[in-house]
Amino acid sequence: MAQQTLTREAAGRPSRLPRRLALLMRPELPSLAAEIIDEVRRSIPEYGRPLKGPYVEALRIGVDRALTDFVDRVANPLEPSARHQETYRRLGRFEAQEGRTLDTLQAALRIGVQVAWRRIMKVGPRRRLSPEVMAQLADALFAYIDELAALALEGYLDARPDGEAEAHRRRLLELLLRRDVSSRVLAEAAERAGWTLPDEATAVVAPPGARYVRAVLDKDVLADLTGTQPFLVVPGRPTPERRRSLLRVLPDRQLVIGLTVPIAGVADSLRWARCALGLVETGVLEDAPVTDCEEHLLTLWLLSDQALIDQLAHRHLGGMDGFSPRQRDRLLETLHAWLVTRGTANDIARELGIHPQTVRYRMRQVEGVLGDRLTDREARFAIEAVLRATRLRERAARPPGTSAGRDGAAARERAPIDNRPISDRRDMST
Repeated sequence: MAQQTLTREAAGRPSRLPRRLALLMRPELPSLAAEIIDEVRRSIPEYGRPLKGPYVEALRIGVDRALTDFVDRVANPLEPSARHQETYRRLGRFEAQEGRTLDTLQAALRIGVQVAWRRIMKVGPRRRLSPEVMAQLADALFAYIDELAALALEGYLDARPDGEAEAHRRRLLELLLRRDVSSRVLAEAAERAGWTLPDEATAVVAPPGARYVRAVLDKDVLADLTGTQPFLVVPGRPTPERRRSLLRVLPDRQLVIGLTVPIAGVADSLRWARCALGLVETGVLEDAPVTDCEEHLLTLWLLSDQALIDQLAHRHLGGMDGFSPRQRDRLLETLHAWLVTRGTANDIARELGIHPQTVRYRMRQVEGVLGDRLTDREARFAIEAVLRATRLRERAARPPGTSAGRDGAAARERAPIDNRPISDRRDMST
């Protein structure tokens, strides 16, 4: 059996090439490897990432071993090369574990053989190689690349996830996002998928097109990473260790963790996480490697339906439209401070950096428009919600680098002296 294997391997080797070619080729290998790597990284985006990334490291190893193995075969066609073959099977397995096709690796192989052949065409005539030897070398080189592609395919097929198991996990994900599924159906689907059904779960989302490394995905995490809106479902509440693991899966370092909910509420967790991701992308929430919905519940609630907030604003604050935009902004700023602090005119003046008399003057204008709404608890609550939501939206619209505070001139403004009696409302007393 061993002899048959040796004979089969030797049949595809460049045995007709003069062995002296190996002596001519070895000095070219370091610079040729660097040229191939540069060309592949320039042509294929996946390999154009940071120099220490897994893609580039795999590329370096693959190129170095392929060139060395080819020259070794020229020098000794019968020398075993099992370890070099395993390198390309491993590369194929790597692509399968990442959830990709072999297109990227095969494109890199094509570029490598093209660069190698250009070098042969340049060095061959200088070394006085005959046309016959050049033709044999070309045949051997292209046959060798075909062999490497076949080895990669072999590794890819070996490592590709079992189709039936993956189908069961995808089906389970679909059921988790539906609200009309019984607990019995969900439990049966989880059993078929080999997933222990937890009491609680958390949805995690990443931006569209996010890069991912499926090979480091924990076995108990369900994932749809190939869709237009990548997401995962994690059993229970993500621990700090789990968060670090998720950042390895999604190395672009931007993910949003939804709320931990009973297993029947995964669709809600996913909806809230996607809402939070939208707020990160628009600048309402800070852009951080991990955004946790638990820390932004009020913001998520206030901005969950912006059209409804607009309707509330129209109903409760529509009367303020009679002021100029600048006046309206100042009045609403003072009203917001009053609603939040419920302090005296002096308290609000310190909060805003203006004179207490200015606070009283503005609040009389506000009272003149809003009237009884300021004494109605429900109306007051709605107004505060509208003002908070408006401030959050303004944060997203503010140019980068600008402050939320008012400028110095506005802070120093003074209202005209008003000799009318100061409002006798307790909240406006000195």
